[in-house]
Amino acid sequence: MERTPFLATHAAKPYEAIRTLPVTILLDNVRSMYNVGAFFRTADAAGVEKLLLGGITAQPPKHQISKTGLGAEERVGWKHSWEPAGLLRELREHQYEIAAIETNPRSVDLYDWRPRFPVCVVFGHEVDGIQAGLLEMADTFVRIPMLGQKHSLNVATAGGVVIYELLRKYRVLMEAR
Repeated sequence: MERTPFLATHAAKPYEAIRTLPVTILLDNVRSMYNVGAFFRTADAAGVEKLLLGGITAQPPKHQISKTGLGAEERVGWKHSWEPAGLLRELREHQYEIAAIETNPRSVDLYDWRPRFPVCVVFGHEVDGIQAGLLEMADTFVRIPMLGQKHSLNVATAGGVVIYELLRKYRVLMEAR
């Protein structure tokens, strides 16, 4: 059985005005190539502008990225830098809000956050999180609600949660115009 593409369904109507989601994602030292591939796939699905790959984050072409990206790594724009702070400075010059997805005392709940588009969301290393220097550059800290015993999600899972909440918020913003 062949799947019907979402854009061919009636449910796609509210998204017709959205060509590109004004969101850029910075992956800071994400070590798993499978996680990187999952970000490419989610970025493609949600229409994200670009992925920025910082530090040790692997870049295409790599088999492990392709295994989870399923070709999205060939469609989503990306850029790598060993020094991702420069990428954030460049985005700031273009009026991007820089949002670190990180739990700390100043973090706002993802569902209460009112992003200022365009926005760059920063995700960090699977164990160590986001580098201190990049955290200092953040305008906003955003946390995903955690009700269980574990206080974190896999970084690619967290990415999916945040990216689709941003798509929902942007759609609401576009409908209000």
